[in-house]
Amino acid sequence: MNQLESFLHRAEALLARVEALLPPAAPREPDFKRGYAFRWRRRQGVNGGAHYLQPVAHASSIRLQDLQHIGRQKEQIEQNTRQFVTKRPANNVLLTGARGTGKSSLIKACLNDFASQGLRLIEVDKADLADLPDIVDLVAGRPERFVIFCDDLSFEEGEAGYKALKVALDGSVAAQSDNVLIYATSNRRHLMPEKMSDNAGYKHADDGDLHPGETVEEKISLSERFGLWLSFYPFKQDDYLDIVAHWLRSFGCGDEQVAAARLEALQWALGRGSRSGRVAWQFAKDYAGKLPQALPMQGQGDA
Repeated sequence: MNQLESFLHRAEALLARVEALLPPAAPREPDFKRGYAFRWRRRQGVNGGAHYLQPVAHASSIRLQDLQHIGRQKEQIEQNTRQFVTKRPANNVLLTGARGTGKSSLIKACLNDFASQGLRLIEVDKADLADLPDIVDLVAGRPERFVIFCDDLSFEEGEAGYKALKVALDGSVAAQSDNVLIYATSNRRHLMPEKMSDNAGYKHADDGDLHPGETVEEKISLSERFGLWLSFYPFKQDDYLDIVAHWLRSFGCGDEQVAAARLEALQWALGRGSRSGRVAWQFAKDYAGKLPQALPMQGQGDA
């Protein structure tokens, strides 16, 4: 019996070494009828983990009309997405600015408003950006229109995903697939950390112009590959209260209850050091949830 166990142990070890030498398994064809939102996932196991598209069972139901006081940004991304789903030229989009102001929610809302026209969304973690060519190949030629969604994007020095995204946007010998765009959000405008030492790279030309050095050029080159930039700013107090009122009404609160909640909403924001849409949404859930007539949540997700 001991000899059999020893043989099986050696056989398993040999198989593990052979599997490590085999090429990764090709991504299997996803079932695009199972939903309109997907996540790029890695299944641990043979060949270091096969990648696949996982349908999102319960996607956020937030709509464009739910997003308040970002009218200009909403109009621009809605127009760009409409061009994309109608097979007209459209740009990759970078949404940057203050946290909790609706950057991610705006992308989710676009999906919900345009899903019936063939729009699909694939969420990709920063750690998996090196797989972008595989994802594009997987969906190329399909009739749907795909937005690859990279949330809270930023890079540190030397991260591999930076180069992969740069190539996917506009740096490969292969043409970009006409049914794929990249929508990314970030708190950083240039996606890379900026240091005081970078300023030493600036050079003065004879005509007085100031030219950035190679380090600065590298750090801004990724952002420049996005054709459309949308900037988001902290909300004023009245804007914040308007957003609170919108979400409270969505939970069934009347005008008197909305008015009565104003002071608590301001105290809530003060305690968190932010008057963002996310904070307004969190307050509305807390306040309305304590009321007996509150409506059930519909899965909007953070605003």
